Formats: sequence, structure tokens, C-alpha cells
Amino acid sequence: MSFDSRVPFVLVTGGKGGVGKTTLAVNLAVQLGREGQRVLLVDLDLGLANVDVLLGLEPAHSIEAALEGRVSLAECVVRGAHGIDVLAGSNGTAAMARPDDARRERLVEGLALLSNDYDIVVGDSAAGIGPDVLAFGALATFVLAVTTPDPAAVTDAYGLVKALGEHARELGLDLPTPELVLNQVTGAREAESTAAKLAEVCRRFLSRSPRLAGWIPRSPRVSEAARRRVPFVQPFAGRTTSSGESDCLARLARRVILSCGIADPAVASGGIRAQDWSNA
Repeated sequence: MSFDSRVPFVLVTGGKGGVGKTTLAVNLAVQLGREGQRVLLVDLDLGLANVDVLLGLEPAHSIEAALEGRVSLAECVVRGAHGIDVLAGSNGTAAMARPDDARRERLVEGLALLSNDYDIVVGDSAAGIGPDVLAFGALATFVLAVTTPDPAAVTDAYGLVKALGEHARELGLDLPTPELVLNQVTGAREAESTAAKLAEVCRRFLSRSPRLAGWIPRSPRVSEAARRRVPFVQPFAGRTTSSGESDCLARLARRVILSCGIADPAVASGGIRAQDWSNA
């Protein structure tokens, strides 16, 4: 199975549920749209999807309908915030949650065709190291592993990096090491410290060294946006977009743009630097 497309595919994933993976995927997609990219956001948590919930959308069809042959995949696409397009998954469908290689193959083939109309595809995977997560991770141009400083979340992030590496070796692939996004941190120091400890363990036992792609601070604004079913990177309830979490998200988006090669480095400035963090 291959994602036969020239369009970059960014997978947002996480070893543990509750680390903010879907919130990150939604807001990253919206921020990429704000920066002029044509974005397709795909909910790849096929059994417990909720991207549409966080965006306040009510799609007429989901990926499930397309895979069952009732509609085409293109007919499932809906317009979300800031012009991004969204492919919603299904929620609470046991059959969709079970591994199915043939179904996954059909979905990947359909996405490869759809992606030709976009600059970048952002996928929100299920949490953990199930077959769908590993398969989509092996197809991705760039994998973002979301974690928090919580010891259980960090342990599961290590497990995710390990599982993806083992899966790549089984397939004979040389995949890039996932990069880390630290969520719900107090600031740059905690993000850097947590990422450094995790990277050291990965170097020691996996011969891999995941880099810190970015971080998002713990903020009541993020929770409030989720309750209102709007992205935190856009204004809501009189709030502006000038905030620490939005600034951090913008730098992460630039990091993704550079890593995927979809913009001139002179346009998208140099990724994440400690001096940038200190101003967030």
C-alpha cells in the first residue's frame, strides 16, 4: 500500500488518548489554511472520529459511507474554517474500528486521488499503536507525535516511536523518526526538558532521536474553544488570535511547511528556536 501522491501527507498521532491530538490536528490544519495552503483534513480515527465536532460541522456523509459505496469520497468533503476541506470519519461504528486491510487500501487510493487538488493533507489518527495507526504512519511524509509531560503520556509516546520504527523495518522502509509536539506545558523550559528526556531514551534503546517540532501551552482558551466547537487559532467570543498558544501553533505550522518542502524557506522562517519560544 502506498500513498501515491506528490502532495505531502502529515499524520498527527499520539500514543495515549487525551493528549490533545485531535485539537492539535484541527488547529494545525486551520493555521496552514490561514497561511495560504490548500488543506485537506482527514479524520483517520475511523471508529471514534470527532474532527467534525471540534469544527462545529455536520457533514452529510462520512468516510464510512464512501467505503460502503453509497457515495464517492469527494462527496464526503465539507468546507471547514478558513477554507480548509474536511473528510469526517464515523463515530461508534464497531466495524470501522476493526482492522481491515482492504478497506484501508481503498481509502488510501481515494485519498491519493483527492489530494491532487490540495497543497497538503493532514490526517488525525487514532491514539495508540493499532494497525491503522502504523499503516498510516508508514505512508506519511511527516509524523507528529503529540504528548504531554505526564509520565504515562511520555511512556506511550516512546512506545509509539518504537512501534512505528519496528513496523517500518518489517516493511523494509527507511522512515523519518516522528517529531514531537509537547502539549499542555507551562512553557518552553518544560517542553524542551521533556522532549530531551524522551529523545535520550529513544537514542539509547531505539537508536532514534525524535526532535521537538513545537509545543502548545496549557491554556483555558484552548478548552474554551473546544467547548464552543471552534479552533483556538481563530477569533471567538470577542477574543483575538494574538495569544501564546496561537503563536506557538503558527511556528509549528511553519515547521511543517518547511519540512514538507511546500514553501520557499525564505518565505517560511526557520522553524522553532528557543528564542522564539521565550516570547510566546
